[in-house]
Amino acid sequence: MTENSPFDWRPFLLKWSGEWADSLPDSETRGEEDEAARQARWLGFPPASEERITALEKRLGRRMPPSYREFLKVSDGWRHAGGFVSLLAGTADARWHDDESGLAVMFEEYLDEDAGPEERREVDIWRRGLQLDVESDVTYVLLDPEDVDEDGEWAVYTWASWRAESPERHASFLAFMQDMHREFHSLRAQPRDGEPEFVNDTTRKLDTAVEEARLEALRGGWERAGKALDEAKGYNRPRAAGLGDQIRRLLGQTYMVYFDGLVTDPRYAPELLPLLVAEHAAHSYRDDSTLKFHLRGADEDLMALAYATLERVRGGTYRYTAAGPFGEAVERARELARWGDTDGAWRNLMDALPSWEPLGPDLLAPLGWVADPLLGPLLTPERGRELLSTPRGGQTGGAPGPTAGIDPDGLAWLAEPDSGNNRTSYRFVLVEGVEPEELPARLADGDGTVLNEPMTLWDARSRLLHNRREFSSYDDRALMAVGRAGTGWSFAFDGDPASFDRQRFVSPAPAAGADTRAVVVWSGLRAWHGEPFFHLSVARDGVEQYAFTYADGEVRRSGDIPRALDPSRFFGAPEDAAEAERPLLEAVAGEFGARLPRHAIVNGRLHTFTTRSWTRPPGDGETYVVIRMN
Repeated sequence: MTENSPFDWRPFLLKWSGEWADSLPDSETRGEEDEAARQARWLGFPPASEERITALEKRLGRRMPPSYREFLKVSDGWRHAGGFVSLLAGTADARWHDDESGLAVMFEEYLDEDAGPEERREVDIWRRGLQLDVESDVTYVLLDPEDVDEDGEWAVYTWASWRAESPERHASFLAFMQDMHREFHSLRAQPRDGEPEFVNDTTRKLDTAVEEARLEALRGGWERAGKALDEAKGYNRPRAAGLGDQIRRLLGQTYMVYFDGLVTDPRYAPELLPLLVAEHAAHSYRDDSTLKFHLRGADEDLMALAYATLERVRGGTYRYTAAGPFGEAVERARELARWGDTDGAWRNLMDALPSWEPLGPDLLAPLGWVADPLLGPLLTPERGRELLSTPRGGQTGGAPGPTAGIDPDGLAWLAEPDSGNNRTSYRFVLVEGVEPEELPARLADGDGTVLNEPMTLWDARSRLLHNRREFSSYDDRALMAVGRAGTGWSFAFDGDPASFDRQRFVSPAPAAGADTRAVVVWSGLRAWHGEPFFHLSVARDGVEQYAFTYADGEVRRSGDIPRALDPSRFFGAPEDAAEAERPLLEAVAGEFGARLPRHAIVNGRLHTFTTRSWTRPPGDGETYVVIRMN
């Protein structure tokens, strides 16, 4: 907006005034001015003449910003700007605030020595701002003459002690008034007892837009739908928040996502309730009072379902199900995900998505799977956009291209720093021609041959340490996650191994490779403590074929090592040892055609088990320590 194309204030203000007048109960007692405004259906005042505006500008020493100037030409002030400003200044009452509130001093006390421009603004606005609130519920409205855009508009800042710690910024006076119109609608959208039904041209237009956005979202036009729903949400229109929250959640957003108006509907609870419960479980620290708050209005049966679902989510046993072909795809996806094939699991879900049938008209997509411990890790923002862009629920439209797989081929990703730079040592076993569930029998004894339920490696380690009562300086039983390592291979992976002891190390490759082929890799080329090391051993039919260990700057080798894996090709000066990690991993992947699924290992949930020790028993004269805890 510029002064050459000003906003048409009069129809906007007339509409607002009429909506306000119609929202008032006939029986309500009002002051004379409000009653006169209701009768006149006009919240404003007579327009200000150019002379009055010029006099205001002369008094203040500044030309007023365009949208405020144009507003004054239609109404010299305004009543009931939103819910908390009962009188807004015209030409007679606008004045420099000059920290009359004392807020500059208050905010200044919280400033650090290295406070930036935005933090300084929160202080300085109270000294330089033009105050527009005349009568309010402890709410300040200030125009900032130093926060000016290319059209000459001054930003408006509002602040109330009960609303927020920092002032809220509005881009211009026009933007502020439009926000206050939305606030008025938001507060009146659910009439109290005795108030007339709040229906007008604005609400009818917005409700029509919500329904159109629902259909657009099902056709795959989630961006356009989201914008329309956000606009209607600002006016507190029914369904808008619940529908928009579904889009936000599939984009990975969880803050203030409560599926208002839908999650307590028994039709939608099977899809929406698990997400709300899972987010609560992740942040509640066993305080379940907020769950009741976010489910206010729920009946006893729904609350019982919520607590039962909460128990399953906390225990890791929640399992998402769906009807029809999409439900069958869910089962296939879960089976793929639990063995690490998250890319394959996602493609199964997406291929079946067009056949998905919603539980009711206001469900935009399948959502309960995000709370499933095996399926939830499949979601990324990119995948969420793919799902939202795919026509479903009986609607048609152009299907998007599939998102690229998020798991790199091979093993070289292990040489890349992880998000916390914690993966500096790791070990894994590859076994050819066997299923993952067969690995414990090859690598463990006794109770260790039973796979644990899928969980994150962090949770698996925490549970192991919590239940462990004996620790030995000679004992090196590895907690390993298992899965499929590409075509024809299975893996067992330990991302947090004990220290490598070359003198006592015993490769598990022969035992793992009974009647087949097995590969063992243990890398500590980037370890924080100790000398860098790398071990590779390969066995076939229970017999080690070849192996090498790089440690202390030297290589020890045995057997006929293939040229592609010959350590002399990778190791030179000791200070360059870390540089050998990536090419070594690429060579191992190329030699055996195996891979490890990064997403499942880092972010997913996999079956785990504890191997037999990777070190030999102590010999004669060797001492060790055993610690037992009651």
